Amino acid sequence: MDHLETAAASLAAFVAAHPRLLVLTGAGCSTDSGIPDYRDADGAWKHSRPVMYQDFVGREATRRRYWARSLVGWERIAAAEPNGAHRALARLEAAGIVHHLVTQNVDGLHHRAGSRRVIDLHGRLDVVHCLGCGTSISRAAFQAEIAARNPDFVGRLGSATTRPDGDVDPGAIDYDAFDVPACSECGGVLKPGVVFFGEGVPPARVEAAFARLAEADALLVVGSSLMVYSGYRFVQAAGRAGQPIAVVNLGRTRADAEVTLKIALPCIAVLDALEAALTPRVR
Repeated sequence: MDHLETAAASLAAFVAAHPRLLVLTGAGCSTDSGIPDYRDADGAWKHSRPVMYQDFVGREATRRRYWARSLVGWERIAAAEPNGAHRALARLEAAGIVHHLVTQNVDGLHHRAGSRRVIDLHGRLDVVHCLGCGTSISRAAFQAEIAARNPDFVGRLGSATTRPDGDVDPGAIDYDAFDVPACSECGGVLKPGVVFFGEGVPPARVEAAFARLAEADALLVVGSSLMVYSGYRFVQAAGRAGQPIAVVNLGRTRADAEVTLKIALPCIAVLDALEAALTPRVR
């Protein structure tokens, strides 16, 4: 039996013993869809830290920079397709194994793959909110407006590297000429519907995720280093409650010393092998 088969057998035994799973996913779940992750195998940043909430809210220059870069980044996120990991988790939900899924990702790919019981812990990139009056518009509509206002920027940023939050990294460029629209209802500041670094996750969303964890038999983490506390706290809660924890992640995680089972293999390969081991329950 090779390493993958052994890992799948161990995870299948974990599922058999704890058939009602809360799944927590991170950026590693979407890398095979062409969306890069934040951290390397040791959990260190691969890029500079993403824009901070306080900086976005407090500085017009930061908002111009963010939306200029996101003009290109959103197109790449929107074009991404669910991969085998997303689809496998959707089938595991349909089979009654995944009780609920909490994702730290903002790309919406779990929904597009067919998962229905999803909590978007950090929000979604496909919506834009006004910080003044709360009005929401689709990112597609906002994208059309900023593209029409700034036709020259797409070509100037087109070779930039995409990041998981839809930002891109084009290097040195002057953003002063980028025209960012205000809210059409109140003239307020528009912000993507995601939780920025330095911004708190809405309490109701956190409470809902903890409630779903309390209903589960165990926690399965897929594709997350757990370096960010907003995800790691669910591992802590599961540990306090005596719930077993399994992790599928290629690199080191913050919780390696706390888990019941750690599998350092690609998400798609492990979940495909898990499905095969659970047949005919899943298929």
